[in-house]
Amino acid sequence: MARVLISMPEKFLDEIDNVASNENRTRSELIREALRTYMYRSQVRNTQRAASNAEILDALLG
Repeated sequence: MARVLISMPEKFLDEIDNVASNENRTRSELIREALRTYMYRSQVRNTQRAASNAEILDALLG
C-alpha cells in the first residue's frame, strides 16, 4: 500500500485521533473512509449536475 504525507493543524489531528479511538480503528482507516465518502458524494453531485444540465439543454433545444 502506498503512503502519503499530508500536513494539518495539530488540533485537527487530535480530533481525528479521538474519533478513531472512539470507533476502535486506526487513523489511516478513518481518513481512508472519509476520503471514500468525499469522492462518492462528489461523484453523485457531478452526476446530478450533469443530469440537470442535460434537462436544461434539452428544454432549450427541444
